[in-house]
Amino acid sequence: MQRAAYASDPGRARGRRVAEEESSFRSCFQRDRDRIIHASAFRRLKHKTQVFVEHEGDNYRTRLTHSIEVAQVARTIAGALGLNEELTEAVALAHDLGHTPFGHTGEDALHALMAPYGGFDHNAQAIRIVTRLERHYARFDGLNLTWETLEAIAKHNGPVLGELPWALAECNTEIDLELHSHASAEAQVAALSDDIAYNNHDLHDGLRAGLFTDDEIAALPIVGDCYAEVDRLFPGLDGYRRRHEALRRVFGVMVSDVIETARRLLAASEARNVEEIRALGRPVVAFSDALWPRLKEIRAFLFTRMYRAPRVMEKRAQVSRVVRELFPIYLNDPRQMPRHWHRDIEAAGDETALARIVSDYVAGMTDRFALQDHARLTGSDPHRV
Repeated sequence: MQRAAYASDPGRARGRRVAEEESSFRSCFQRDRDRIIHASAFRRLKHKTQVFVEHEGDNYRTRLTHSIEVAQVARTIAGALGLNEELTEAVALAHDLGHTPFGHTGEDALHALMAPYGGFDHNAQAIRIVTRLERHYARFDGLNLTWETLEAIAKHNGPVLGELPWALAECNTEIDLELHSHASAEAQVAALSDDIAYNNHDLHDGLRAGLFTDDEIAALPIVGDCYAEVDRLFPGLDGYRRRHEALRRVFGVMVSDVIETARRLLAASEARNVEEIRALGRPVVAFSDALWPRLKEIRAFLFTRMYRAPRVMEKRAQVSRVVRELFPIYLNDPRQMPRHWHRDIEAAGDETALARIVSDYVAGMTDRFALQDHARLTGSDPHRV
């Protein structure tokens, strides 16, 4: 499919912080995507919580499988809109690189611990990972991604205004990401694809976990119509297939709505290039006014019945304690961290710099490693968390 005029053009990319000779057979955005996939932080997502702690079950989504689902949706939408699929995919794969162990619970605990040192933000941490913490290349720290990919990771949820998270401010002093404006349409697609993926798969995981029933979610808008269609087309279908057929249709409703809405918004924008997309002052990728209130009902249901379910909250309290107890141990005795961190520790000029190194280490842990190291350092039983 021919790309639209407002798509991000790899031939006009603004370059990398450290100049490199580009590939003869991959575009710069394809190369960014590949570097993200080969990053250590990306591999660790396979053992990081989405909603359920990694060891609670093999079939629940992890941060890795969630990121892959987001990328699949993002490529589909980008292709339908004539956008650059490789840039969109790169952003989708990278958007959760900065997550701590134990999902948002771990992030909340680490943010509270880091309050005296500037706090913690997983989106800013993703930028820190791809610009500093991945250390595999001879000529630079980080992945040396293109400006467009960095901008998209930083701003995929919209302009970043007010006081910046320190990790993002640090990067922005070296690479001006124009945080006051919206990002490319590709970045906006990645953000909406994130919403689509978790709205859908959290319903599926919640059903698998027994937090609610098919009948209960069939009372929700959008979802009920999809169950009804499956019952009409496949009367008597067994429960598991019925559920899958209904939820894949929910997926389709959301994807189709974003594509149709974005087509209208992009046409109305009359944007002739990606810079005009950035300068519009409003998003061009969104859910329709008709669908959005219905999605909010689904999200409210998930918040009450899944994210704040007693069983989930009990586990949140347990894993939050793991992070709260690990951080001060490392801060007071940073030599407990692996040897390859010791050079950074020795270079830390003050307590704030040291705390941020400890934060990098704790944030990079997988669920499993955090539990194991907590057991090693405190004598607790990792199997009782």
